[in-house]
Amino acid sequence: MDLGAKCVTCSDSGGYIHEPAGFTRAQLAYIMELKNVRRGRISEYAEWSETATYHAGERPWGVKCDIAYPSATQNEILIDDAKKLVANGCRCCCEGANMPTTNEALTYMKENKVWLGVAKAANAGGVAVSGLEMAQDSQRLMWTREEVDAKLSGIMKAIFDQAIAAAERVGAPNDLQTGANVAGFLKVADSMIEQGCV
Repeated sequence: MDLGAKCVTCSDSGGYIHEPAGFTRAQLAYIMELKNVRRGRISEYAEWSETATYHAGERPWGVKCDIAYPSATQNEILIDDAKKLVANGCRCCCEGANMPTTNEALTYMKENKVWLGVAKAANAGGVAVSGLEMAQDSQRLMWTREEVDAKLSGIMKAIFDQAIAAAERVGAPNDLQTGANVAGFLKVADSMIEQGCV
């Protein structure tokens, strides 16, 4: 939303809500309070909102979108979900959980030119922020939210750049999945060489 995107769905294990015009800041605040404070179900949002629809027992992957963000559980996007996303014009799938997309679904999306922000790269922000917290603690510093966000943005941009460069290096231009795998391997291999392990 900060970058101008219009977010139209949100889900939990019971189903998903759809706001066709996109969530407002007030609606997002309600969802955050509902899920993080009251520990309620997403279906309760549909009772509160006058414009949302609730789809019990369904996943949101059939709703037309440009970008999909599976961010909850493993194997959340199956092959049939991937086919729906491609058919509806999805151009990017950015994973915010550990392996939320099955290998079959990833392969299908890659074959259909969907950019894949795979978990090992896209989901690195949590680990990065933990590292920033440790750095603050060891130096007895306190950074503002904006400072942490700026540092995290730089880290995530570097991860993206490394994945793109690694993909290009092995002849798979713009393949973020391959690039993330290669970049990760090279980082470990280079460290082992520097430490004299190889």
